[in-house]
Amino acid sequence: MLHLQAADENQPLHDEAWRKSIPAQVFLNYFFALSYHIREADDAAGGLQHLPFFRAHQAELTEADQAAVEKMLLNCWSTEYALRATAELGNEDYLRHALHWTFPQAYHAVTAGLQAFLYTAGVRTNNPSLIRREVGRLVVRNAYPRPVSFYAAGSYGDFSIHRLPLAGYKAGLQIAGKAIDAQAQIGQFLRTTRKQKAAAVRQQVQANPNTALRSQKTGKLLDKWTAQHWQQITWRLGYTTIFDLLGRLRISQTSREIERYVEADIDFNLFHHSLLDIVSYLNGIHETYVAKALGLERYRELVANLPQHLQNSFVAERLRSRIEPVLTETPQLGMAA
Repeated sequence: MLHLQAADENQPLHDEAWRKSIPAQVFLNYFFALSYHIREADDAAGGLQHLPFFRAHQAELTEADQAAVEKMLLNCWSTEYALRATAELGNEDYLRHALHWTFPQAYHAVTAGLQAFLYTAGVRTNNPSLIRREVGRLVVRNAYPRPVSFYAAGSYGDFSIHRLPLAGYKAGLQIAGKAIDAQAQIGQFLRTTRKQKAAAVRQQVQANPNTALRSQKTGKLLDKWTAQHWQQITWRLGYTTIFDLLGRLRISQTSREIERYVEADIDFNLFHHSLLDIVSYLNGIHETYVAKALGLERYRELVANLPQHLQNSFVAERLRSRIEPVLTETPQLGMAA
């Protein structure tokens, strides 16, 4: 955690360390808030069985399709395994420097599981922009349980946040201890992430002579944008969801930004376990969808024949605690495509 010591002769040094750590502390706050919100809002078995979208989910998969989906799951699980191994092996200092690989590991573990789910839903692509667009639509269509069904929409300067009723409150600099703290921080995370995306889209649009917005008077590229100009590119943004927030973890190992986190005075153990909580929850959702599409027996066979490092691991535990209860206790759902 950040050290908020009482004033003493070293206070200027403490103030400087605190000031430099604020961006990293805010980033930790965001991911802890996501983990906290998931835990506090979670329904039994993830709430999937109550969703009409889940109840209707099925797929006609050839053997080749099934093999492709299973390969995606293996990528997902091996990456999550590596993320978990870091937590088991590392002390605080190790976890600090492990951010170079744990950030991208968390992102890629979720993305691989998401791709497996999307494949069974008929969306078969490796394009990150298409994946983000399609999963945004699925979030809005209530394909995800309540804890992760929130999203942001709207144009720059006029963002709206949905399914997160306390998101409008001012976010503090402390670790969330109540629902209002967590939702306020997630709301801020959604707004800043959507703001970044809007700025990136504007840069992309203006860099292309065929799409660039120009002054009606001079014909030159616009350098000052009004609300109306921002509205013209809003359709390109799609929706901003938890998957866009996880996309913020895609920080280059060589970038200065990750060094800012490594050098910060924050609770790296808490950061790592917050990421693990989020990854495990989202992967469990995607695995349940895939198990329903493959058929529970086929999925059980897949888990029973995993490579040695994944035998009797978190994969089997999620099958037992999260997937089987949904697919066996509600037979009207149907368990095979």
